[in-house]
Amino acid sequence: MDETCQIEIRRLRVKTFIGVPDEERATGQELRVTVRISTRYGFSTMEDEISRTIDYAALATGIQALAIEKPRHLIETLASDVADLILTDPLAAVVDVTVEKFILPDTECVAVHLKKSR
Repeated sequence: MDETCQIEIRRLRVKTFIGVPDEERATGQELRVTVRISTRYGFSTMEDEISRTIDYAALATGIQALAIEKPRHLIETLASDVADLILTDPLAAVVDVTVEKFILPDTECVAVHLKKSR
């Protein structure tokens, strides 16, 4: 039996210095990052062992550290960096990343979406 299994971290708060104008990057901003990771193996093969799955707590901490480590101009760049980080885990096969930025008036947010695979 085939399984398609995903792990999702939804709307993780990350602090970052991002934006095209220098003055926008000078002040830290809070963004939201959602990741949906398709695992290489089905949940039924994990045998209730953490070593057989993606440690989402460690991953969330890693995404937050990645976001703050350097300034960026584009949320598109951050989305790509997050996807690359996740795909270093050998158990991750495909990742969908959404980054939300709260910058434009009269909108809930601006968001970019990226899907990347090995």
